[in-house]
Amino acid sequence: MSEKLFKHKLYVKKNSDVSFTPETLEKIQTIISHYPEGRQKSALIPILHIAQEEFGGSLNVDIMDYVAGLLNITPIEVYEVATFYSQFYIDPVGKYVIEVCQTGPCAICGGEDIMHYLEEKLQIKVGETTEDKLFSLKGVECLGACGSAPVMQVNTEFHEFLDIKKIDEIIAKLRSESEFKKPEELTWKERLS
Repeated sequence: MSEKLFKHKLYVKKNSDVSFTPETLEKIQTIISHYPEGRQKSALIPILHIAQEEFGGSLNVDIMDYVAGLLNITPIEVYEVATFYSQFYIDPVGKYVIEVCQTGPCAICGGEDIMHYLEEKLQIKVGETTEDKLFSLKGVECLGACGSAPVMQVNTEFHEFLDIKKIDEIIAKLRSESEFKKPEELTWKERLS
């Protein structure tokens, strides 16, 4: 047996100082106030969305522990949710996370070809991020649009009836917009509070 013990990333704390801005914290408190006393855990998913967006696009242990403290719940309750849902990222991701549906209907309609084309175009494999940190590519289970397959989601934007031409247009548009900051009204903290 190796003398080096494997440590899962969920057990690696960086002990970094994590805190929301006072403005964001006020919006978080508003979200929490929508739930009855003792049921503040119900605000976990929206707060994780805000945290992920505010702290660089992914959730590390320090961030999840901070959220647990805000909600007065145990850290494991946050880890369970953050690792269960595919919209939360434990590892750093690119500015644009491309999630391609890989279930039956999309596969039959060309989803696998779309995935292979994206790997070739972006020069990465599924689960990787481009060197410029612009794109991450993921395969996900059903995106709930079987009637318009193949489909993919880029961050929170949905794309249906995909083909090579549409993929090229989407990637070109994203590259051209990559320098722009997301409008404030489209941030999670504005949409959820």
